[in-house]
Amino acid sequence: MADTDKPLLIKRYASRRLYNTETSDYVTLEDIAGFIREGREVQIVDLKSGDDLTRQYLLQIIAEHESRGESVLPVDVLNDLVRSYMTPGASVVPQFLKASFEMLQNGQSKVLDQMTSINPMAKMPGFELMQAQQKAFMKAMTGGISGAWSAPAKEDSEPVDDGDGEDLDAIKKQLAELQEKLSRLK
Repeated sequence: MADTDKPLLIKRYASRRLYNTETSDYVTLEDIAGFIREGREVQIVDLKSGDDLTRQYLLQIIAEHESRGESVLPVDVLNDLVRSYMTPGASVVPQFLKASFEMLQNGQSKVLDQMTSINPMAKMPGFELMQAQQKAFMKAMTGGISGAWSAPAKEDSEPVDDGDGEDLDAIKKQLAELQEKLSRLK
C-alpha cells in the first residue's frame, strides 16, 4: 500500500513522458489532476537534472482546464495575477491567495457540518452519498488545499450557533420546505 502522507513522486523523462514511481507506469496531466483532486500531494521532478517541475505542471493543468471552457478564474483575477508578477510587492500575493483559499475551505466545511447536524434529511437513504459528492466537489473547487479547521464543540441535541442565527434559521426553513416537497412527491 502506498504511503499517502508523502507526495507522489512523478519523474519526467527526457522524452517529456511522466512516470509514476509508485505504480511504475506512465501518467498524463489528467491522471495527475485526478491524484490532486483525490487529495494527494504530487511532486514532479526532472529525471536528469533533479529540478522540481511541480509548479510548472500544476500551472499547465490549470491552463488546460481554462482553455477547455472549465473556467474558474475570472479574467479580472488573471489580469491581477499577471500584474502582481510585474510589480515589486508581489511577495504578498501568494500569502493572500493561500489565506483566501483556506478561508473558503473553512467556510465550506462549516456549512457542510452544520447542514449535517441540523438536517432532518440526514437519515434519508442516499444522503451520505450525496454529502460525499458535495465534499468531493468542494475539494475539487479548492484544489485540495488542506486546512486544520475543526468544528467547534457542541451539545448532541443543539445546533452550532456562531452568532449567525438568522442564517441558520434561513437554512432550517429551506430544509423544512425541501422536506415538505419530498413528502408530496411520495
